Amino acid sequence: MSALEMLVMIAAGALATQITRWASFLAFPTAEKTPKVVTYLGTVLPATMWGLLIVYCFRTSDPLSGYHMAPELLAAAVVVGLHLWKRNMSLSMIGGTLVYMLLIRTVFPLA
Repeated sequence: MSALEMLVMIAAGALATQITRWASFLAFPTAEKTPKVVTYLGTVLPATMWGLLIVYCFRTSDPLSGYHMAPELLAAAVVVGLHLWKRNMSLSMIGGTLVYMLLIRTVFPLA
C-alpha cells in the first residue's frame, strides 16, 4: 500500500468519525426538546446491550463437555457481583473479561 493510499484511508476514517459525532448535534439542536423515542432508547439500550453480550459470550459454550462451562459461569458471576456492588458497566465488563482470561489461561487451560 502506498503512502497516498494510507493517507486517504486515514482521512476517510477521520471524516467518518467526525460525521458520526456531528450528526447528533445536527439532528437534535439544543433549542428543541429531545424526542421521546431517543429518550426511550437511552433507557432500554443498556439492558439490551447486556442481553446481547450474554448471548454472544455463551453462544459457543457446551455444558456437556470439558469443564461444563465453569470459566464462563465463574466470570459471569464476577460480572454480576461487580455490577451489583459498584453499578459500573465498564468495571463489570472489564473485571469479568479479566477473570475469564485468567481462568482459561491458568486454571482451565484445556477448556
